Amino acid sequence: MEFITDIAIIIDQAEYEDRERLKKILRSYSPEKNGSCYNVRGTFEELDHLISKLSTVKRRTSPTTHKRTREQDKRASAHVKPVDVSRTVMAYIQQKCTKDLSDIQGNSFVIETPDLRTACSNPSSTVQVIIRPLHASRYPVRADYVRQRFITLYQRTASDLQVTTVRVSDHKALQRRFPRLLFKPSHNKYEVTVTGPFADIAGLKEFLLQNASSPRKSPVNKGPADTRSSRTSGPQPAHGKKTEDESCPICMEPIGITEKVTLRCKHSFCRGCLKQAFDYKPVCPTCGELYGTLTGTQPRGGRMIVSKSSSSMPGYEKYGTIIIQYYIPSGIQTEEHPNPGHTYEGVSRTAYLPDTSEGRSILELLRRAFDQRLIFTVGRSTTSGRNNTVTWNDIHHKTSTHGGPTHYGYPDPDYLSRVRDELKVKGIQ
Repeated sequence: MEFITDIAIIIDQAEYEDRERLKKILRSYSPEKNGSCYNVRGTFEELDHLISKLSTVKRRTSPTTHKRTREQDKRASAHVKPVDVSRTVMAYIQQKCTKDLSDIQGNSFVIETPDLRTACSNPSSTVQVIIRPLHASRYPVRADYVRQRFITLYQRTASDLQVTTVRVSDHKALQRRFPRLLFKPSHNKYEVTVTGPFADIAGLKEFLLQNASSPRKSPVNKGPADTRSSRTSGPQPAHGKKTEDESCPICMEPIGITEKVTLRCKHSFCRGCLKQAFDYKPVCPTCGELYGTLTGTQPRGGRMIVSKSSSSMPGYEKYGTIIIQYYIPSGIQTEEHPNPGHTYEGVSRTAYLPDTSEGRSILELLRRAFDQRLIFTVGRSTTSGRNNTVTWNDIHHKTSTHGGPTHYGYPDPDYLSRVRDELKVKGIQ
């Protein structure tokens, strides 16, 4: 994982019987010696390779080893600092990122969230993640490594997560269609809370909007007794038609010859379905390729103020800093927002870019994105859990100059290329 690029592990030479072999392995990693311990810094890939080499070095054993294990485990757990995380984000990770969690903890650690099982009606509450080593002897080498890998997974997931509420009659059919989304029924049987990546949430909303405007063909808004709801799992050939007839990915019906429209990305749709889709967003409903200029739902009347500082940021020590101040005032939601007529809470945000040629290039792209109302939207904040508030859209910003990716800051050498890719998806390049 490349999100955190510089981490450290501590290796106690007292744990090893063959110290000469240990020193030989460590020599190429330029370790810092502190008493009986070696402090080694590097990337995930480098330290993964080192840990693999260390597994071949014979460890010390003693008659009291097994007696000390429980006490050592207790001391080791106390030294692995717990991580406070959002209850909503952690619930999503535990259900939708099980493979990532398994890869991180491996066979030597357990990642536990005991408070997550406690009922809580406040989605903005936090829970503690405890990283516990199964074997005390492995703690000095891997505990901080595992903790930092988990933080990276959490930060990546949280930065791309959105929570929304939709009205549907059959969320199980939608779950099959959108496997990366987490659906949670509410007390209202037709209302479901959905958590997932921005792109998947947008796909869900687009799908529901298209079907709401075509109730005859809708696979999700019909009652439970309507057997056509099974069409959410894929297109079905109509009776009396040739099986080779192409089906529209939106309405699932065979496309008539005179109604067929094929985009330059080679995906075909019914003319009426495509018009409705493009009225909502000018992108291919299948692959997301942009057709025209994309305009977002960022509230009007905001300001984007840019200034510069001579101070540098980690990773850009030779350069100054570009400071972007966003201000979106509070107001009344319009038809393009989740709750038209209701008020929304405004926001002030500060973001930072390095004052390099690439940083200045990204700044100009962000200006265009702001003018096209793509930087913010109105919805539910993933950090506070509040509804009807201005939140970041899916163009990520650095809101701190230091602290690395886990604190939305620098150093993060891949950030500028990532945000450029996010802007390109929206047709800004």
